[in-house]
Amino acid sequence: MIAIHCLALMYGCNKDMQHPVPDVHVDFRINLEVTYKLNTIGGWEYFTGGYNYHGIVVYRESVDEFNAFDRTCTHNISERIEVSDPPTAECTECGSKYLLLDGSVIKGPAKHHLKRYRTRLEYPYLYVWNYK
Repeated sequence: MIAIHCLALMYGCNKDMQHPVPDVHVDFRINLEVTYKLNTIGGWEYFTGGYNYHGIVVYRESVDEFNAFDRTCTHNISERIEVSDPPTAECTECGSKYLLLDGSVIKGPAKHHLKRYRTRLEYPYLYVWNYK
Protein backbone atom coordinates (compact mmCIF):
# COMPACT_ATOMS: atom_id res chain seq x y z
CA MET A 1 0.00 0.00 0.00
CA ILE A 2 2.86 2.39 0.81
CA ALA A 3 4.48 1.68 -2.57
CA ILE A 4 1.25 2.60 -4.41
CA HIS A 5 0.96 5.82 -2.41
CA CYS A 6 4.58 6.72 -3.23
CA LEU A 7 4.01 6.05 -6.96
CA ALA A 8 0.88 8.22 -6.93
CA LEU A 9 2.86 11.03 -5.32
CA MET A 10 5.69 10.69 -7.85
CA TYR A 11 3.35 10.81 -10.85
CA GLY A 12 1.39 13.66 -9.32
CA CYS A 13 4.56 15.64 -8.76
CA ASN A 14 5.77 15.04 -12.32
CA LYS A 15 2.44 16.22 -13.70
CA ASP A 16 2.55 19.35 -11.52
CA MET A 17 6.15 19.99 -12.59
CA GLN A 18 5.24 20.15 -16.27
CA HIS A 19 6.20 23.59 -17.55
CA PRO A 20 3.26 25.69 -18.84
CA VAL A 21 5.27 27.18 -21.74
CA PRO A 22 5.38 24.66 -24.62
CA ASP A 23 8.67 23.66 -26.21
CA VAL A 24 9.61 25.40 -29.44
CA HIS A 25 12.80 25.14 -31.49
CA VAL A 26 15.42 27.71 -30.47
CA ASP A 27 18.86 27.86 -32.10
CA PHE A 28 20.74 31.10 -32.73
CA ARG A 29 24.03 32.83 -32.06
CA ILE A 30 24.85 36.32 -30.89
CA ASN A 31 27.97 38.18 -31.95
CA LEU A 32 29.11 39.87 -28.73
CA GLU A 33 31.36 42.23 -30.69
CA VAL A 34 28.22 43.74 -32.24
CA THR A 35 25.74 43.36 -29.36
CA TYR A 36 27.13 45.89 -26.90
CA LYS A 37 24.31 45.62 -24.34
CA LEU A 38 25.68 42.20 -23.32
CA ASN A 39 29.29 43.36 -22.93
CA THR A 40 28.92 44.23 -19.24
CA ILE A 41 27.89 42.08 -16.30
CA GLY A 42 24.21 42.77 -15.65
CA GLY A 43 23.62 43.66 -19.30
CA TRP A 44 20.60 42.26 -21.10
CA GLU A 45 18.90 42.30 -24.47
CA TYR A 46 15.79 40.93 -26.18
CA PHE A 47 16.02 38.61 -29.19
CA THR A 48 13.37 37.19 -31.52
CA GLY A 49 12.18 33.63 -31.08
CA GLY A 50 10.72 31.60 -28.28
CA TYR A 51 7.12 30.64 -27.68
CA ASN A 52 4.34 32.70 -29.27
CA TYR A 53 6.93 35.13 -30.70
CA HIS A 54 7.23 36.85 -27.31
CA GLY A 55 10.97 36.71 -27.69
CA ILE A 56 13.90 35.67 -25.55
CA VAL A 57 15.76 37.74 -22.98
CA VAL A 58 19.50 37.11 -22.56
CA TYR A 59 21.11 38.32 -19.34
CA ARG A 60 24.85 38.44 -18.57
CA GLU A 61 25.36 37.08 -15.06
CA SER A 62 29.18 37.12 -14.94
CA VAL A 63 32.22 37.32 -17.20
CA ASP A 64 31.49 33.97 -18.82
CA GLU A 65 27.92 33.13 -17.70
CA PHE A 66 24.82 34.06 -19.65
CA ASN A 67 21.18 33.16 -19.01
CA ALA A 68 18.53 32.96 -21.70
CA PHE A 69 14.81 32.80 -20.91
CA ASP A 70 11.61 32.78 -22.89
CA ARG A 71 9.75 36.06 -22.35
CA THR A 72 6.43 34.25 -21.91
CA CYS A 73 4.80 34.77 -18.50
CA THR A 74 4.29 31.38 -16.85
CA HIS A 75 1.06 32.51 -15.19
CA ASN A 76 -0.62 33.61 -18.42
CA ILE A 77 1.19 32.36 -21.52
CA SER A 78 -0.54 34.93 -23.72
CA GLU A 79 1.46 37.70 -21.96
CA ARG A 80 5.17 38.50 -22.07
CA ILE A 81 7.62 39.65 -19.46
CA GLU A 82 9.61 42.87 -19.61
CA VAL A 83 12.92 43.53 -17.87
CA SER A 84 11.88 45.93 -15.13
CA ASP A 85 14.87 46.41 -12.83
CA PRO A 86 17.74 44.09 -13.78
CA PRO A 87 18.19 41.36 -12.70
CA THR A 88 14.39 41.16 -12.49
CA ALA A 89 11.71 40.91 -15.14
CA GLU A 90 7.99 41.46 -14.69
CA CYS A 91 4.73 40.64 -16.41
CA THR A 92 2.96 43.98 -16.70
CA GLU A 93 -0.41 42.18 -16.95
CA CYS A 94 -0.43 39.96 -13.83
CA GLY A 95 2.46 41.50 -11.86
CA SER A 96 4.53 38.30 -11.59
CA LYS A 97 8.24 39.00 -11.10
CA TYR A 98 11.12 36.72 -12.06
CA LEU A 99 14.83 36.68 -11.27
CA LEU A 100 17.01 36.63 -14.41
CA LEU A 101 19.80 34.84 -12.53
CA ASP A 102 17.86 31.56 -12.51
CA GLY A 103 14.35 32.32 -13.83
CA SER A 104 12.74 31.79 -10.43
CA VAL A 105 9.51 33.49 -9.37
CA ILE A 106 10.11 36.20 -6.76
CA LYS A 107 6.52 37.52 -6.77
CA GLY A 108 3.34 35.69 -7.82
CA PRO A 109 0.78 34.86 -8.96
CA ALA A 110 3.09 32.79 -11.24
CA LYS A 111 4.11 29.46 -9.75
CA HIS A 112 6.55 28.24 -12.43
CA HIS A 113 10.01 29.54 -13.25
CA LEU A 114 10.71 31.06 -16.65
CA LYS A 115 11.42 28.67 -19.52
CA ARG A 116 15.22 28.49 -19.76
CA TYR A 117 17.33 27.94 -22.87
CA ARG A 118 20.90 26.66 -22.98
CA THR A 119 23.82 29.00 -23.60
CA ARG A 120 27.47 28.43 -24.54
CA LEU A 121 30.13 31.10 -24.91
CA GLU A 122 32.74 30.71 -27.64
CA TYR A 123 33.95 34.28 -27.91
CA PRO A 124 32.96 36.32 -29.81
CA TYR A 125 29.80 34.21 -30.15
CA LEU A 126 27.18 33.27 -27.60
CA TYR A 127 25.07 30.30 -28.69
CA VAL A 128 21.48 29.92 -27.47
CA TRP A 129 19.56 26.69 -28.08
CA ASN A 130 17.19 24.13 -26.58
CA TYR A 131 17.73 20.85 -28.44
CA LYS A 132 19.83 18.01 -27.02
